[in-house]
Amino acid sequence: MIRNVIVVFLFGCLISCEDQPKSKLNYTRGEAFGTSFSVQCISKEKIDLSQSYDSIIDVINTSMSTYIEDSDISRINQGDTTIVVDDHFKKVFTASKRIYKETEGAFDPTIGILVNAWDFGPEGRVTSLDSLKIDSLLVSVGMDKVILRGERILKTHANTFIDFNALAKGYAVDVFAEFLDEKDFENYLVEIGGEIRGKGSNIVKQKPWRIGVEDPNFDDTQSYSKVIVLQNEAMATSGSYRKYKLDENGNRYAHIIDTKTGYPHKSNVLSVSILTDSCMEADAYATALMSMGLERSKQFLKNHPELKVYFIYEDVNKELKTLTMNGFPEN
Repeated sequence: MIRNVIVVFLFGCLISCEDQPKSKLNYTRGEAFGTSFSVQCISKEKIDLSQSYDSIIDVINTSMSTYIEDSDISRINQGDTTIVVDDHFKKVFTASKRIYKETEGAFDPTIGILVNAWDFGPEGRVTSLDSLKIDSLLVSVGMDKVILRGERILKTHANTFIDFNALAKGYAVDVFAEFLDEKDFENYLVEIGGEIRGKGSNIVKQKPWRIGVEDPNFDDTQSYSKVIVLQNEAMATSGSYRKYKLDENGNRYAHIIDTKTGYPHKSNVLSVSILTDSCMEADAYATALMSMGLERSKQFLKNHPELKVYFIYEDVNKELKTLTMNGFPEN
């Protein structure tokens, strides 16, 4: 009798399992923030969330895009003091202030006025900018010159120019991920312009989410220094190997301006990849560490064990070297 019960139970399980719908991988790709985005999320049935993604992109652009003339940030930069900023702006602004202080200004969203002023010239050549001009522009640089008071941004210098480009993509990745969390997705991978956040795994293929860290190839070819598993974390990478210029002596300068001097940053660090909980923070800190350089970054990371970091750099012989810190995975 007991045996019959077991057989019937097992038979029932087989029927039940066959009736269970298989998990579906929903893949969406599109354009956002001057680059591309992709979202992979797994559900019991096919679902199209493209309109929701587009709505998120529109809201963030309206708040923080410096490429849209009547966005909130553009109007603030133009001197409009009547703008009431939204929660997206507040979150990015508050994080920027904190990271600006933590990095002693190495991360500074107001440096954009100097980035725009430097004429890097045709064919990737650095051309000179008058030192008096640099000094005059540096006067308006500094996150300490902008204040969030209630729902409005106040500037203590009229020419201060705010640009959240160094962490906006990472922030948008987080917003996408939070939207998917609210929809109760347990497994997803969000990528915008190379900044990534993942949760769970690819249960359709019964494999983890795997992502690659690019080699710093100066010839625009693509290969990977390493491939790692991403689970319930975010990763962002900042590199100088695609955006760099040369001076008359062949020295390579990153497309990053030193916030202390106002001059293009010369560094042997080619790429910084960071793993942490928030893609916005990974994005911002990756930019900061590129600006700091290797030795200063190593000191900084001793006090920030939550940041798992992978450096690719050149040694004195111009040979490529790598360095992992704070538990960045080996593979």
